[in-house]
Amino acid sequence: MKFPGRRKKKHYFPVNEKGRISFDDSLHKQEGIYIVGIDQLLVDIEAHVQDEYLDRYKLQKGSSNVLDTNVCEEIYKDLKAHNLIVGEFAGGSIGNTLHNYSVLTDDRSVALGCMSDNIKIGNDAFKYISTTNSHVDFNYLQPSSRPMGRALCFITPDKERTFAISKGCMNDLEVNSIKEDVIANSASVLVSAYLFRDENAPIFEATLYACELAKKNNVPVVFSAGTHGLIEEKRTWFLEFISKYVSVLAMNETEGFALTGELDPLKAVDVSLEVADLILLTAGSQGLYIGSYVDRMHARLTEYPLVSKSIQEYNRYEFSRGMRKEFCFEPLKTFSHINPFLGGPNRIENTNGAGDAALSALLHDIAANVYHRSNVPNSSKHVAEFLTYSSISQICKYANRVSYEVLAKKSPRLNRGLPEKEDGLEEVYWAR
Repeated sequence: MKFPGRRKKKHYFPVNEKGRISFDDSLHKQEGIYIVGIDQLLVDIEAHVQDEYLDRYKLQKGSSNVLDTNVCEEIYKDLKAHNLIVGEFAGGSIGNTLHNYSVLTDDRSVALGCMSDNIKIGNDAFKYISTTNSHVDFNYLQPSSRPMGRALCFITPDKERTFAISKGCMNDLEVNSIKEDVIANSASVLVSAYLFRDENAPIFEATLYACELAKKNNVPVVFSAGTHGLIEEKRTWFLEFISKYVSVLAMNETEGFALTGELDPLKAVDVSLEVADLILLTAGSQGLYIGSYVDRMHARLTEYPLVSKSIQEYNRYEFSRGMRKEFCFEPLKTFSHINPFLGGPNRIENTNGAGDAALSALLHDIAANVYHRSNVPNSSKHVAEFLTYSSISQICKYANRVSYEVLAKKSPRLNRGLPEKEDGLEEVYWAR
């Protein structure tokens, strides 16, 4: 499992113990570390339009709108006729994250969902599979005779994104397609708010069942908020769901406001820690925030200057590794923030997928922790039940860099991994 940046061996090996396990016998012993993601499998179709185009089809700007299949097909043909389409990609928030995770790790992830079994060269199902990293395992998908889902993504001149969804078979995943051993043996289970839009859809119950299995087998559930409109609509339900099942919550600043009522991103992270254990919040031009619990006895002081915003000296313990609150004897909240990598790209082609990219980096770190614990359980890295392998400060840097890679290009997905040594960065950037 690859990892960015130059790492000291003490991070991997219990160097202070005599008779430690050799490299060949340890880090190549354990195989099969993977993450699972449940998604409404669909194809993203991106188009550049004016605001008037949204008004014509009565689409709420900045939100996710569900359309009849025939209406969606009509819009698609109109976009094609006027050459407004700029790209067609395998899509879905979870699908993007799984793809990016497998690119970063060069390793396996497992996709659960429903896909059309009519796979022909050039059709939507073919596009989805052919544009997804080969390490994403589709063996557990539920086949369907119905067409794939589509997500039309309209990008207006102000770079705001508006979605129109044609469901197809994307909500047809059933409970009996969720295998307990696949969930139980994973490093984490990734779900999103979109899966809970329709409580009568089969995928709603299937996702809840997967979360129950994850909770039963002590596998962390990672929740992507996805869209502020849905969070606003079902805020109480989502707060209860997160409190019951979720260890890691990922969202942007508008979703954070919808969930917590806090406009300040740092305060939104703070409030969210009342229902989850680790929070990743992307805040556009403000960069990104991570908040987590750590046991006070394992808290590590930052070596950077202390910073105060809405929380005094919020980064005091940012060199700590994230923990689940239930495993802390004396839980302590700690926070870290980073500005956009190198100030952000000179030109942002598209903001679609930047949050998914940041989350894939965090998932890589969580999986790396499981991988290392499986191979070197006596390492000083595992004196407590840590959730992350790295400090939250380090994860901020990694997530920030991966997010930049997506922002700087037109596709919402990575097409390559990151360099082991970054040009233009001092090695200290990857320290801690």
